[in-house]
Amino acid sequence: MKYLVLLFQLIRSKNMKKKSPERIRKIQEKRLTKLLKYVYHNSAYYHNLFTKAGISEKNIGKSKLQSIPVTDKKTFFENFDAIVTQNDITQEEIREFDRREKTRESKFKNKYHIVHSSGSTGIPSFFLYDEKAWNSMLVGILRAALWDMGSVALMKHLIEKPRLVFIAATDGRYGGTMAVGDGVGGLGIDQIHLDIKMPMSKWIAELKRFKPNVIVGYPTAIKILCELIEKNELQLSPILVVSCGEFLGSGIRQYIEKIMGTSVINLYGASESLALGVESSQKNGMVLFDDMNVVEVMEDAIYITSLYNFAQPLIRYKLTDQLELMPAKEGDDCPFTRAEKFLGRNEDILWFTDSAGKKEFLHPLAIEGFCEEGLLDYQFVQDGISSFRMIAESSDETKKDKIRNKITKEMRIILSEKGLDYVAFSIEFTDNILADKKTGKKPLILKEKQR
Repeated sequence: MKYLVLLFQLIRSKNMKKKSPERIRKIQEKRLTKLLKYVYHNSAYYHNLFTKAGISEKNIGKSKLQSIPVTDKKTFFENFDAIVTQNDITQEEIREFDRREKTRESKFKNKYHIVHSSGSTGIPSFFLYDEKAWNSMLVGILRAALWDMGSVALMKHLIEKPRLVFIAATDGRYGGTMAVGDGVGGLGIDQIHLDIKMPMSKWIAELKRFKPNVIVGYPTAIKILCELIEKNELQLSPILVVSCGEFLGSGIRQYIEKIMGTSVINLYGASESLALGVESSQKNGMVLFDDMNVVEVMEDAIYITSLYNFAQPLIRYKLTDQLELMPAKEGDDCPFTRAEKFLGRNEDILWFTDSAGKKEFLHPLAIEGFCEEGLLDYQFVQDGISSFRMIAESSDETKKDKIRNKITKEMRIILSEKGLDYVAFSIEFTDNILADKKTGKKPLILKEKQR
């Protein structure tokens, strides 16, 4: 998106904060009706779903959203080709494109942005944005990152040419990486990306060279920067810190704010809809972008309806996040719905120590993308300061050796890139990987004491 167009749309989007809750609700309802009418005529899957639910063209704007059946991830990808509204898109073509095109800037058919889901489902899952949806999302992401900044302060900030570092999984089509690259690049901001698989020594060298004053990334990665600052191995004085990609706990938030000397802006999003909300302070809670999504809260999940992605529509799509909502009231300082409690997905980092006492980490998102025929599910168990193993579930007894050989080879490459060649890794198979009895979720990383 061109600089002036992006800047204009960003300022207009930020001005949504000045509207009344009633006006935001009307905007949401109008956009929802427009979306439902469009998918009724252009998505075979949703047309059939609406028809079975008694929704027709005549009553589509009057029917309650709750009358539409929920779609989960499994159902979504089983019906992907019938869900998309464009005739030139198939799921198999997207997978072939991803196998062929390794550069994340490459667009599918030169017009669609493809985002890889970070969930470990055994089969790569991709979400699609056309150019209009992508640009709407970028504006939403930038609005969130600059949530507390007024228009005058925003212009002053851009004139001063901030230098941004993004620390996350940067070597694939992860939504955060792509959004930061496009959005920040669109505003002409200098940036560098540091991958979580890089050794910390390379982090330190790059940060000393680049001297960033804006830090964006996984909270666990930003926490490591804070620890380096405390040890006098690094000096940073950021004017803005943005957390994304992981659940931000109150303890980590307070620690980062103390060391960095500035508040943390916490972005809330998912591959399915990258701009869901923002938490500019722990006191005020999470603000959900009602003008971009409809979020419904159930006992053990939320259902999202994306109001801006017409190419690959998501209507009442189930996410395993947990929220408690407080709708905005007239007279509130913000017209958007707030999430009073936010329970996201939080994974532990794996820390290893070599014989000389040197520590290095392995981030869960660096080891979550394995895909091999017959591999149904997996998780990792750290069983020592220099060892861990994969617990794998296979659909076919005859494929276990092939799975073991391929995963071991790929893991050794990852460990070598990180300078963790000394770490012992093994794979053991189990009949069934169960979710945590308390949370109902399957953690990717387990410590030995959790088993």
